[in-house]
Amino acid sequence: MLITLYSTQGCHLCEQAYGLLVEMGVQHQVSIVDIAFDDALFSRYGVVIPVLSIQNHDHTILAPELHWPFDLNRLATWLTTYKLG
Repeated sequence: MLITLYSTQGCHLCEQAYGLLVEMGVQHQVSIVDIAFDDALFSRYGVVIPVLSIQNHDHTILAPELHWPFDLNRLATWLTTYKLG
């Protein structure tokens, strides 16, 4: 399974979100997608990043997205609910 972190360069909240993923020990399952290079992603996530998504390797979405703000407890619950934590 893959965790996608929708982000962009210079986003301090995205850096905080990634730090939480590191604290949870799942950083090796994270793909960071910079929304700045995709008009559709920028339109969807431009004012709400960071956002997390869980997908299978075939890109099937497995869970509702997790939108900022979230803390370590909320992230842990989300990951555990969807079998990643």
